[in-house]
Amino acid sequence: MKSKKASAKKISILVIVLTFIIMLFNVLSSRFTPSTNQTRVHGLNLSLAPMVSGYVTRVDVALHSKVKEGDTLFIIDRKPYEIAVTQAEINLENVTQNLTAGLSGLKAATAQLNSARVKLDRAKKNWDRTQRVMAQNEGALSEADRDRSESSYLTAIEHVATAKANLEGQKTALGPTDANNPLVKGALNQLEKANWDLEHTVITAPSDGVIESFNVETGYFASAGRAIASLISNKTIWIQANFTENNLTHLKVNDEAGITFDIDAGEVYKAKVTSIAYGVKTQNTNAGDLPTVRSQQGWLREQQRFPVIIALEDQEVYKKLRQGSQANVVVYTGDSFILNSLAKLKIWFISKASYVR
Repeated sequence: MKSKKASAKKISILVIVLTFIIMLFNVLSSRFTPSTNQTRVHGLNLSLAPMVSGYVTRVDVALHSKVKEGDTLFIIDRKPYEIAVTQAEINLENVTQNLTAGLSGLKAATAQLNSARVKLDRAKKNWDRTQRVMAQNEGALSEADRDRSESSYLTAIEHVATAKANLEGQKTALGPTDANNPLVKGALNQLEKANWDLEHTVITAPSDGVIESFNVETGYFASAGRAIASLISNKTIWIQANFTENNLTHLKVNDEAGITFDIDAGEVYKAKVTSIAYGVKTQNTNAGDLPTVRSQQGWLREQQRFPVIIALEDQEVYKKLRQGSQANVVVYTGDSFILNSLAKLKIWFISKASYVR
């Protein structure tokens, strides 16, 4: 009987010791080798919306097509936009011709002003001469001769003033005679806009990726600014691991990490921490200001989680991943051989368990 009690006591002590060791390991590992299964692959989802409206005349892709940046995806009916370019070119030519005609008129007005000034000079000399003669001999000239000379002089002055006003009016109406002319600038802008519209009848891939949310066929009327497909970019991919606050105690940028993906069971890849979030969205935070992390709800409050971005050492692995893929991550924040070894064993076991999950 005593032997059974002693055995039970030893077992109880052993269970307590093991429980304490496990608890101690969990506390230490959460600080020095934190891990999480709340890890997903994220990327950019680009909306493919035409810049101009029109009927789709050509479709070069299908659902889940892989495309490269710059590949042609859709073509919108180019005919109306080609006509607009031609019309803009005609308008520019008309403006140029009108400007040339205006320059000719400007030259004529300048010549008219010069002629009026010559006549004024002659009339002034004649009037001065008339005044001198009459001053020397009042009866040398008749009153009619004097009036004609004075009238010619005054008329010449008015002709010069009229010619000046005509020249200034033509200059104002014509404006600058180079590319700064308002009419020329307007015609050039119209031509530039027409060419821009024509260029954007061809919808190309803004990035390498895969076509999703595709529902377009030849004859579909595409409206400017309204998405007709989506492109999941595989050019910009990142891995976000959501760690609890106590996991962040010793975690820092450039810490080594191990990661295993459900999509690639049995493999553990080397990685490192590239950034750690400084805040997350709460009820009092404006939407869109900070990332949102959804914690699992239970009867005990779970600690707040913060996004940590993990980068793979082997860039080729990214080609295997898909947006939304799940992963498990462990980060090695220190040089403890025991804790790091146990953490590596843990992530290795999780990678193998992915075969049957």
